[in-house]
Amino acid sequence: SSTGKFLSVFVPVGKKVPQTARAVVRVSMTKACTSCLPPYAGWLTSTERINYAHFAQALRQGWVPLSQETISNKEVVKWAYNVAFTRFHEVWQPERAKLIGPMADMLNHAADPNCAIEVDYSGNINVVALREIPAGSALTISYGDPTNPTPLFAQYGFLPQDCATIFCKAMHLEPQIRELGYDFAELLFQTETGEIAPKVWDVFLYSILQQNDPGAAQQFYAACQSGDEGTKEQYKGQYFEYTLAALKEHVYAILTDCEQLTMRAQSYDLNQHPRVPVIVAHNELVFNTFTMTAALLEQMG
Repeated sequence: SSTGKFLSVFVPVGKKVPQTARAVVRVSMTKACTSCLPPYAGWLTSTERINYAHFAQALRQGWVPLSQETISNKEVVKWAYNVAFTRFHEVWQPERAKLIGPMADMLNHAADPNCAIEVDYSGNINVVALREIPAGSALTISYGDPTNPTPLFAQYGFLPQDCATIFCKAMHLEPQIRELGYDFAELLFQTETGEIAPKVWDVFLYSILQQNDPGAAQQFYAACQSGDEGTKEQYKGQYFEYTLAALKEHVYAILTDCEQLTMRAQSYDLNQHPRVPVIVAHNELVFNTFTMTAALLEQMG
């Protein structure tokens, strides 16, 4: 297909949908699965189940005219949820709306996709090639932020192989993250080197200052908001020893947790818990990344 051309998307009868396709994969994690995941991933998978519960409750309350037989069928309701939340496409013009794109969940994920979903002013949903696509190649879009594989893992049940970073997992510092106006996608560790994004240091230092010197915490907060890098570096240098110790404690705790959580997952019966392999792969990605991070921190002091 040529760049900009509209594509017809179809899956031939009997052809297996690729593992990364979005068909019927959300809400796939059970409570047992969630208990094998680090806090951030566990929180995301739990959120998915809560969203599904709200969806099912809305159906039971009669917001959609469906028969009681349909509403009582859990598999059908779960399928409907998966369709609604894997095929929707959000548009902002001429007004904000979430539209269902037929077969949109047959497009695979990529950090650098070769297609995009577009909606024209008549409400038609089109898949458009972003560049030349060789015949027989997978058609890909982005399911979400490519910097962080954990949300994609929690929502869609697969682990992207082309993400170069992971979130720092510091769920215990979520209040500080929110106060500083930071986003999870900014608090990253490099999967190939273990390097830590500067804003991770900001969050840990801000927490330390809040606990020990509220006045300094306010000044550091103001520096973060105004982009005063000079003041930020002054506080980072002054409290480096304590920030380093806090980061080490966090990293080593995650490493210990990942080992224990992986062992728990591997004790499950695969017939009852088919998501174990991808859970283990996720935990190993976190473990390997944080192992490199630990080595870098040890070199710092």
